Amino acid sequence: MVLGKAVLGATTTGGLAWWLGEPAPSWGSAAALLAIGGTGYGLSLRFYLLAQRAFGAARTGSVFAFAPFIGAALAVALGERGFSVWMVLGSTLMLLGVLVHLAESHAHEHTHEALEHDHAHMHDDGHHDHVHEHMPVGAHSHPHRHCAVTHHHAHAPDLHHSHRH
Repeated sequence: MVLGKAVLGATTTGGLAWWLGEPAPSWGSAAALLAIGGTGYGLSLRFYLLAQRAFGAARTGSVFAFAPFIGAALAVALGERGFSVWMVLGSTLMLLGVLVHLAESHAHEHTHEALEHDHAHMHDDGHHDHVHEHMPVGAHSHPHRHCAVTHHHAHAPDLHHSHRH
């Protein structure tokens, strides 16, 4: 899906540039643009997906929604003159919201129903205690089964903690 979006975006942008008669960039500029796009978009998307897996969609959304304020702060540091008290107020409120969202945690006894699924996981998280013939080091993915378990620990909403309270 991501590759398809990238191809569609690059084809559309290139087609528009050709249609409007824009000059082709030098090889160095094209390589730099590719590197910036690959890291700026590609790594951002990778980090976003990892964050969703680690601490849920809502927390991830609040953290990534703060990114424009970081860009605005960088623009001000580089000389942007559109700085205002409203920008400071908005940034402060957004930062406080993100901090409250990230600091939220609770612990209680909860039950996980038996579940069979496939996702990236590690064996040091208290939920993935199945064994392998050759135990992998680090994150890996394969279909696996969780037996029903009731336990108590601090957690945030994630793939294994979507229970009701």
